[in-house]
Amino acid sequence: MNAHTLVVGATGRTGRRVAARLRLRGIPVRAASRSSPAHFDWSQPGGWDAVLRGVDAAYVVPPPVPGPAHAFAARAAAAGVRRLVLLSGRGADGWGGSEFGRNMLSAEDAVRGAPLEWTVLRASNFAQNFGEDVFHAPLLAGELALPAGDVPEPFVDVEDIADAAVVALTEPERHAGQVYELSGPRPVGFAEAVELIARASGRALTYRRITRDAYVAALVGQGVGPHEADEVAEMFALLAGGSVAGTTGDLTTVLGRAPRAFEEYVVRAAAAGVWDPL
Repeated sequence: MNAHTLVVGATGRTGRRVAARLRLRGIPVRAASRSSPAHFDWSQPGGWDAVLRGVDAAYVVPPPVPGPAHAFAARAAAAGVRRLVLLSGRGADGWGGSEFGRNMLSAEDAVRGAPLEWTVLRASNFAQNFGEDVFHAPLLAGELALPAGDVPEPFVDVEDIADAAVVALTEPERHAGQVYELSGPRPVGFAEAVELIARASGRALTYRRITRDAYVAALVGQGVGPHEADEVAEMFALLAGGSVAGTTGDLTTVLGRAPRAFEEYVVRAAAAGVWDPL
């Protein structure tokens, strides 16, 4: 009898939180990533069958490039997996011909076309990007410089995404076949976000708007590949269009409560010393 829930990307921001929640419920978890004992690599399909063996449901983060998710979904169905919950990007079907997010759209097509139950969680930019990812190092240095203007973003707390993923994994009768657009409770501009972080952390932090070319050059200077840097910059061009600036009620639908406010994240992270000088 299949018993495990597979978490792909189990060392990532969402994956490690999903795995912890499942374990707390007493659900057997197979935590898989490139650095986990249950080794998983999107570029090494030869190892997928071993990871999928004995799995009933799986939480999946998209591969970095389009394509592999189709083979993965087919292998999952063949292995007896009954349910996939996929993390994707907010408004993914409205990105048109943009290079940004093509991997997410490809993964959505793969999951939705597979002969099993599925749920897609399309998330806004993470609040945790300011403390665990690309925005963190610039804030430690005192200034966040981005090609983002006045269009705000309803940043979503990763803790809420993890809560929603666990509900979708464990309550398929309610959530199978659903695409949820997950947002925070209100739009927050990048300048306001930095101001809130500065106040909560007690640090002098600034936000500066720069051009797309300057941002790409800065990322490349930090060691990011030119193609990847250009894709990240393309995300800000999509945000500037305003199509995902509004909020949704989908987290409330899934969780039965309001999503966490950006200010809640800022207080938690500041209290944990996330932005303290090194």
